[in-house]
Amino acid sequence: LPGIDIAKSKGARYRLGPELEICGYGCSDHYYESDTLLHSFQVLAKLLESPATQDIICDVGMPILHRNVRYNCRVIFLNKKILLIRPKVSLANAGNYRELRWFTPWNKARHVEEYFLPRIIQEVTGQETVPFGDAVLATKDTCLGTEICEELWAPNSPHIEMGLDGVEIFTNSSGSHHVLRKAHTRVDLVNSATAKNGGIYVLANQKGCDGDRLYYDGCAMISMNGETVAQGSQFSLEDVEVLVATLDLEDVRSYRAEISSRNLAASKVNPYPRVKVNFALSCLDDVAVPTCMPIQWRHHSPEEEISLGPACWLWDYLRRSKQAGFLLPLSGGIDSSATACIVYSMCHQVCLAVKNGNADVLADARRIVNDDTYVPEDPREFCKRVFTTCYMASENSSQETCNRAKLLAEQIGSYHINLNIDAAVKAVVGVFSMVTGRTPRFSACGGSRRENLALQNVQARIRMVLAYLFAQLILWTRGVPGGLLVLGSANVDESLRGYLTKYDCSSADINPIGGISKADLKNFIQYCIENFQLTALRSIMSAAPTAELEPLVDGQVAQTDEADMGMTYAELSVYGKLRKIAKAGPYSMFCKLINMWKEICTPGEVASKVKHFFRMYSINRHKMTTLTPSYHAENYSPDDNRFDLRPFLYNTTWSWQFRCIDEQVNTL
Repeated sequence: LPGIDIAKSKGARYRLGPELEICGYGCSDHYYESDTLLHSFQVLAKLLESPATQDIICDVGMPILHRNVRYNCRVIFLNKKILLIRPKVSLANAGNYRELRWFTPWNKARHVEEYFLPRIIQEVTGQETVPFGDAVLATKDTCLGTEICEELWAPNSPHIEMGLDGVEIFTNSSGSHHVLRKAHTRVDLVNSATAKNGGIYVLANQKGCDGDRLYYDGCAMISMNGETVAQGSQFSLEDVEVLVATLDLEDVRSYRAEISSRNLAASKVNPYPRVKVNFALSCLDDVAVPTCMPIQWRHHSPEEEISLGPACWLWDYLRRSKQAGFLLPLSGGIDSSATACIVYSMCHQVCLAVKNGNADVLADARRIVNDDTYVPEDPREFCKRVFTTCYMASENSSQETCNRAKLLAEQIGSYHINLNIDAAVKAVVGVFSMVTGRTPRFSACGGSRRENLALQNVQARIRMVLAYLFAQLILWTRGVPGGLLVLGSANVDESLRGYLTKYDCSSADINPIGGISKADLKNFIQYCIENFQLTALRSIMSAAPTAELEPLVDGQVAQTDEADMGMTYAELSVYGKLRKIAKAGPYSMFCKLINMWKEICTPGEVASKVKHFFRMYSINRHKMTTLTPSYHAENYSPDDNRFDLRPFLYNTTWSWQFRCIDEQVNTL
């Protein structure tokens, strides 16, 4: 309702909201429950009754059961009367989307049936049945057609035939989530739709965390004849954002008049059923009203996207989880430092929102810090209240990483703790030695690979246990109520390779960088040096990535991540994109890489690299089943929950696939 009030106050005559907005897009298997349908109709009844929805066409989204089949629908109403229920034609079912699990597409093109309204709605509207199906609205002055999210991305989008049939305004209600570098694709599709066929295109998208790994990134927009005339924000802490535009329908008509190919196709088009609406979007005396002019769309850089998207997601998660802040094991490396910078960016966003008068953000901030008079003005001061960082040293940690973590914590303002885990590690290993009579040793001290790995894992897992202990009780020691959410900081490349200890500090409540590559994180760190003046990050950027789990040599780190993994982070990013985005198995990946890397590797070397990657990937795939819920940012994410569905018990020899590679190497 606040959005409808704002739209009306700005003179709007048609209000469009995002996909399935009444219940929320992320209901998942709750769509199966009759309660979800019931409560959606209860909300619809409240909207129909509200004075705010009078004299404005309202277009809202909700699930509807028609003849015992569940559809993803738009309900379009005016002055307590439902004009049309329009079910979704093309369902999103790739990547993170599972719409075919819960809904059925409307496969009856240009067909309308009677929908019998439930009594709760009949009592408000006085209607027994309303049109349900693939139709358009004909007002006194124009014609409007509806698309729902995926239909814009489909090769045979409805707006093509609608436009040929005289529809002048296209609306799209979306549930489109953020992926790095994706926003321009959505903008290009909208502008292309109106460039080829003429018309006005209005797109509304969800914004914020809807209860899972996805962040819906707004970017509401209005386009006319191939040019953007209004742009909404991609990331913000505002619960409601309203975008309005005043446009001249005659500009659409004159634009279409000279496209002869369009007009020839239009003369043969199969017409849509039209629902007549005794209402006009324009007024008789609006000749002198100024219209909106085209604007240049401003895209965020990938570094800005990383700074803003995960930060907004963290804020949504924090305020809705009713916790008092975050705890992060800060190692002084790039990954945990990038996570700390995202929290610091979140603090910036909160202070900016409060400065701009956002009462909801102020109320949330006061509840989180347990102070009814508090006003967050300085990001560093707010960070001190909601963010605890913890450097967990061991005898294998260097003084350099300790200093880097401490300096970064000082610069962002977090409440920082230094502790040493050696006593806990010795106690756990001591229990093992007492029971078995054997004491494991590191490789540097003559131990086997098994002993070396086990001793590294003990350190890593002790850190996870201590992180949760401090998250639950550190505020108690400071006399402050509440607990903290534990943040993880494993990047997408390490997860893919399995270069992490199962149930170590990668095991947390949430992970804001789990879908972001090492290469993008390094660029983000550079952005933070420049944008937030965090000079502590310079030494972090220049240091070689290391787990610091093996003994130091002369006080210096001897262990490095890339040497441990047997591959570079740059190579890992390539493997990840080929495996997921290009759908390449071992043989296909080898065939692609012998051309990509022909200047630097022989076919035999490529074969060895590909085999090593797939061997390590398959050995470690089981770790993905317990991966901390991570912000989804990359299309090559290995997230096992719903995005990257694979076995986790593999034949790790890949005997047939590797034999095919060997045969090709011999041929070459």
